[in-house]
Amino acid sequence: MAAAGRRVLVGRIVGLYGVQGWLKIESWTEPRTQIFRYQPWQLETAPGEMREIDGVSGRPQGKGLICHLPGVEDRDAAAALVGQDIHVARELLPPPAKDEYYWVDLEGLEVVTTEGVSLGRVSHLFATGANDVVVVRDGARERLIPFVQGTYVRSVDLSDGRMVVDWDPEF
Repeated sequence: MAAAGRRVLVGRIVGLYGVQGWLKIESWTEPRTQIFRYQPWQLETAPGEMREIDGVSGRPQGKGLICHLPGVEDRDAAAALVGQDIHVARELLPPPAKDEYYWVDLEGLEVVTTEGVSLGRVSHLFATGANDVVVVRDGARERLIPFVQGTYVRSVDLSDGRMVVDWDPEF
């Protein structure tokens, strides 16, 4: 599955900083300051509506991060952005290491068992602390499969759009 045109959620605007339009942000990049290298940002202004912003500057401040967006010059303009998710184009991210995957690249893959039984498609993933979990949907049926490579996830083939799992289709 091609990554072109896909967006990756990398952070969120979480608060205001000062009176000159600066914002507090939460970053999910590693290291967290890497979020400033991935530009332009795409802010989700409403469900399905994106606003592209280039030229974002920012820095660590205390235990968090702050940023300034071009054209946002006062606290009122900044307040309108609080709560918006920060996305970047998938192609801006570095290639993952061998046997590592960006979640966005796994979404939409067909999931089949080692016996060839189709379980559906990857809807999304979530972290539990112990391991990530793949949510596989087939119509109204939903399966939660731990993303443990070698144990449950036997192979991932992004070019063929398929993930093979060792999983009981009845579970």
